[in-house]
Amino acid sequence: MESHDIVREGTDQYLTFQLGRDIFGVNIAWVREILQYVEPTGVPLTPDFILGVMNLRGSVVPVIDLSRRFGLGPTRVLKRSCTVVMELPDGEQILQIGIVVDAVHEVRDILTTDIEPPPQFGAGVRVDFIAGMARLDGRFIILLALDKVMSLEEMSLLAEACAGEGGVWPGSP
Repeated sequence: MESHDIVREGTDQYLTFQLGRDIFGVNIAWVREILQYVEPTGVPLTPDFILGVMNLRGSVVPVIDLSRRFGLGPTRVLKRSCTVVMELPDGEQILQIGIVVDAVHEVRDILTTDIEPPPQFGAGVRVDFIAGMARLDGRFIILLALDKVMSLEEMSLLAEACAGEGGVWPGSP
């Protein structure tokens, strides 16, 4: 067997993308598709990181400004901005949520042994949002714990607080 046929154990694939100066990665298993950015339809009185909703082949998909979700300010939509549609398990159903990023880079294989624990400070992102840090090409990639970033429970609490002021959560009855 030649070396290029060998599958390395403990390797996962991550979609890497840019937010501001930082490179982030999400496990490719969460990613459904990558779309050119189209401005979502606004939904009044939702948390500020929810940009609105988009129509994805007949389904209403909430769109999150990931930079705002991290408390880093609004994303500046540029030529390379994209909406990455993620699929998140919620009980027996799969929910789709779009996240806006500055640019998508590539899918990278990352050995689990090359992933370090998240720092306790200094990443500019809540520590519970970080699954780990991978060093690639001389810089760190922040690997996101999407189940925490997109915590439906936490986002529902924010939506309830908003709804208490007359707001509506996208997709709610």
